Amino acid sequence: MTPPPPFLSRPWDGNRLTLVTLMAILAPLTASIVAHGPAGLAALALALVLAALWHLAFAKLRKRPPEWGGIVTAMIFVTLVPATVPLWQQGVALSFGLVMGDLIFGGRGRGFLSPAAVSLAFLLFSFPVDAAHTTDTASALAALAGGALLVIAGILSWRLVIGFCVAVAACASQWPVPMIWPAWPCATLILGLVFLIGDPIAAACTNAGRWIYGFLAGGLLVLLAHAGGDILSSVVFAALLTAIFAPLIDQGVIWANVRRRARRLRHV
Repeated sequence: MTPPPPFLSRPWDGNRLTLVTLMAILAPLTASIVAHGPAGLAALALALVLAALWHLAFAKLRKRPPEWGGIVTAMIFVTLVPATVPLWQQGVALSFGLVMGDLIFGGRGRGFLSPAAVSLAFLLFSFPVDAAHTTDTASALAALAGGALLVIAGILSWRLVIGFCVAVAACASQWPVPMIWPAWPCATLILGLVFLIGDPIAAACTNAGRWIYGFLAGGLLVLLAHAGGDILSSVVFAALLTAIFAPLIDQGVIWANVRRRARRLRHV
């Protein structure tokens, strides 16, 4: 078996996680900016400035070096946010997600929700958003490439991805999604799976838990679609709801393992 590249075999830390995720989002972000034109560049500039300012402010309050995970959050947000949303609404939503979904807990890795999902959920809840989906082939291919990189790096769990796809296929075969949804898979769905549902901070961390987490996310996605949600809102709220259950899923897996080992020891 060929060993992994040296860069991927070194121990993980927050900076490496941020760097690899940044590499994965660059292609989808570029495709989104090309599709949206100057509005996409303006949204990216605003998001990066806000991410830097909020992280610097909290770093100063806590008297420790700033973390730069907010840059990745800003890029994911800009890639998924509809181009028709005014900049001030984007700024308010992203600020809420950065502070309440990340920084207030102490920074990346200390919270339990994806800050990008929190930002998008706040936007969809608070403002009238025309959540048009991204359908062009370039964006979908870029999203797939980013997801493949994260799987190879071990950041995105392949168990989670397979569980999600199986659940969506099984549920959609029994309850077809509304006609307003695009033909699957589209870029919005892939990006939501890779960067929101598959966020390692929010997702389950046990192997069995990742299967359950993926199944649950896929089932919730189809359920939300039948409740009248468009593709973006369905992905965002499926990511948030599943993340809330992720600690319980992992704890259940741990309890099951402990009980199984205890029974094994009693029979030795």
